[in-house]
Amino acid sequence: MASVIDLNADLGESFGTWVLGDDEAMLRIVTSANVACGFHAGDPTTLRRTVARAAAAGVAVGAQVGYRDLAGFGRRRMDVDPDDLTADVLYQLGALEAMCRVAGTRVRYLKPHGALYNTAVTDEGQARAVVEAVLAYDSSLPVLGLPGSALLRLADAEGLPTVAEAFADRGYDARGHLVPRTQPGALVTDPDAVAARVVRMVREGVVTAVDGAEVAVAARSVCVHGDTPGAVALATAVRDALRENGIGVHAVTHR
Repeated sequence: MASVIDLNADLGESFGTWVLGDDEAMLRIVTSANVACGFHAGDPTTLRRTVARAAAAGVAVGAQVGYRDLAGFGRRRMDVDPDDLTADVLYQLGALEAMCRVAGTRVRYLKPHGALYNTAVTDEGQARAVVEAVLAYDSSLPVLGLPGSALLRLADAEGLPTVAEAFADRGYDARGHLVPRTQPGALVTDPDAVAARVVRMVREGVVTAVDGAEVAVAARSVCVHGDTPGAVALATAVRDALRENGIGVHAVTHR
């Protein structure tokens, strides 16, 4: 049974006049903020504002890097040349680090977003391109990813700190992978159900897949997506349930 867990959320994903989620409210709940870096979502003003609020709230800031796909919100798999992908990830890290610097904080970890996250679960080339970017940027920077993924395996082999992650509001298949958003069962939106499954993930290391299979999930961080319907209520229910079960909620990426 884990006694402490990190609670993270994808934030800073608004763009111009288009607002996504309630970042201010989420920053009062989570311990780590995966801040978009401008490629799949987020504009400079949004990034700066989100980072400043995270720093003021004592929330760890992570680089939420994605494909160069604003139109598709980074949820479309793209066949990017590995060298180009490494450069794209470095570019995004640098952009967010600038916003962190002026806010008196720093980028404390990296987490791929959307299609890049899912692709790096099994695609060795894409996963290695992300790892190469982190190695070039800062070999002490932790990488968040799915347990058993190519990303975490390659990062670990290179000596990078890794943080295995589970998802509060996403459905799992029998392999322990996330159910694609286009398929039934991809999202879990009932606060009580989400809170109960997170407590079980943390205490027992198990989650029930959409087909009823019991899947092992060994995680040090749990994600509640900021754009899931009712995200604030979901995150609140999760944090309350963790505390009621004697599980501390703290960032695991102190650097």
